[in-house]
Amino acid sequence: MNHQSLKTKQRNLRENFSDNLGLRVHRALSWLDKAEQCVDDLDGQFIFLWIAFNAAYANEIDDNKRFSEQKTFKNFIKRLCELDKDNNLTNLVWHEFTGSIRVLLANKYVFKPFWDYQNKKVTEEQWLQSFKNANARAHKALGSKNTKAVLAEIFARLYMLRNQLLHGGSTYNSSTNREQMRDAVAFLSKFVPIIINTMLDNGKEVWGDACFPVVV
Repeated sequence: MNHQSLKTKQRNLRENFSDNLGLRVHRALSWLDKAEQCVDDLDGQFIFLWIAFNAAYANEIDDNKRFSEQKTFKNFIKRLCELDKDNNLTNLVWHEFTGSIRVLLANKYVFKPFWDYQNKKVTEEQWLQSFKNANARAHKALGSKNTKAVLAEIFARLYMLRNQLLHGGSTYNSSTNREQMRDAVAFLSKFVPIIINTMLDNGKEVWGDACFPVVV
């Protein structure tokens, strides 16, 4: 699946979509298209893929009931797994676990407690134990085919990388983070099309109000 095939599918189905779903998918596809054009720019690819993901999941939520961003997208991923009747997400996890996922989970630089240790918030023993526990959870979840749990561990790492990049915590095209950026892009470039396709296949589901509706 890529932008072109998904765009063709969207054009064939969009008349039956609610305005909110139509807007979400339209926006997500536009950023996926941009990401696919950045073939020689890992940082750009990651940013555009994350925006595509954000366009798909973000809701307009009353401030008094606002979830954290991580909780919001974890709930979204849980729902996608439940709607994924063709097991595309499960197949992705199984296929990628020996590649980009395994390497990403083993990378301490996208693990928040490692940076907490650098900032003297936890001890070395504490972050190492947290790292061991988190990876044990991921492997246990994989063994029981708990796709939601595996994806939760993956996105905890991806969110750390997202914060580093978007908050100015890394240098553009830095040689020090090429490994984690490469593995993150390898995963997201396959994950994002699957979530858009799942939404297209479930056009009658209620996806909630999209953030920032179009106003003319």
